[in-house]
Amino acid sequence: MGARLGVVGLGRIGAFHCDTLAALDGVSSLVVLDDRPDVTASVADRHGATAVTTLDDLLSAGVDGVVIAAATPAHASVLLTAVDAGVPVFCEKPLASTAVESAAVVAGLAGSDVPVQIGFNRRFDPAVAAAYRAVRAGDLGALHTVRSTTLDPAPPPADYIAASGGLFRDCAVHDFDTVRWIVGREVVSVFAAGTASDDPRFVAAGDVHTATTLLTFDDGTLGVVSNSRFNGRGYDCRLEVHGRADTVVAGWDDAAPVRNLDPAHGDRGPHPFPSATPHSFFMDRFAESYRAELAAFLDVVAGRRPSPCTPADALEVAWIAEAAAASLRRSAPVTLEEVRS
Repeated sequence: MGARLGVVGLGRIGAFHCDTLAALDGVSSLVVLDDRPDVTASVADRHGATAVTTLDDLLSAGVDGVVIAAATPAHASVLLTAVDAGVPVFCEKPLASTAVESAAVVAGLAGSDVPVQIGFNRRFDPAVAAAYRAVRAGDLGALHTVRSTTLDPAPPPADYIAASGGLFRDCAVHDFDTVRWIVGREVVSVFAAGTASDDPRFVAAGDVHTATTLLTFDDGTLGVVSNSRFNGRGYDCRLEVHGRADTVVAGWDDAAPVRNLDPAHGDRGPHPFPSATPHSFFMDRFAESYRAELAAFLDVVAGRRPSPCTPADALEVAWIAEAAAASLRRSAPVTLEEVRS
C-alpha cells in the first residue's frame, strides 16, 4: 500500500511534482489544492486525484504527507499547519520570504518530531551526490575551492522578477546550499558583486541579473558562486570541487550549454564535446533529481530515513542570501554574524 500525498500549489513546479509523484511506485493517490479551482480540477482529472478547496479539507483527507509548492508567502503557514496536524512535509525552498521569517518557522518547529524536508533538489543530482561522497571519503584531500554556477537561458517575466526576492534569494540559494552541503562547514563571511545597469526590469526591482558571490567557510575553504539570468546557449548548472589531492566536476555532461573551442573537441573537431542539444530548462536538466528527492520524501514519510535537507539547513542558506544582498548594497564583505544580529 503506497502513501496518499497532498499537494498544495499547482503552478509550474507543483503540477510537475504531481506528474512525478503519480509515476512513483510508492504513491497510492493524490489530494490536490490550488487557489484556482479550474487548475485544481484539471490536475485532479489528469491524475485521478481528489480535488479539495481548503487546506483543512486536504489535511482531513487522510494524507500521509504534504508537498508544498505554493507561492513563497504561503510556505510558512501551510508548513506549520501541516506539522501541527502531525503530517510530514516536503516544502519547496525557501522556508519563508526572508531569513528572519525563516528563523521564526524554525523556532516554531522546535520540539516537534514531525519530519520536514526542504526542496533543494541538487543534492539528489547523481553527479553532485557523487561529489559529496568523494569529499566525505577524503578522495580530494583538503578542499580549497568549490565553484557552483547557475546560468538561466533568459530572464523570467518582469512580475516574477519584482516578487522573487532577488537573484540571491531566488536563484543563488540553490548554489549556496550545494556548496555548503559539499564543503560540510559553515559560511562565516560573504562578498557579492552584481550588475543590472543595462536592464530596466532589474533596476526597477532593485535586483541584479548577474552576480558573483565569494563565500568564506570557517575552515578557510572558498566557495565561488556565479549566477546570471542571461545565457543564450541554454540552462547551465555546473559544480567544480577542488582539493589538494584531486578535482571533481558535476554538470559536464554531453548537453552542457557551452561551445567548446578546442580544435579536437569543438563542434568541428574529430571528437566533439559537448555534442548533444544543450539543456534549455531546469526541469529537463534536473528531472532525475526531482524524482529522487520525492522518492526520498516517501522514505521520510514511511520513517525509513530522516529528512535529508532540514529546515535548519534552509535557514542557513537564507542567512547566506541575506548576507549576499547586504554585501551587494555595501560593496563590502558581510559576516553571517552581522546579518543574524
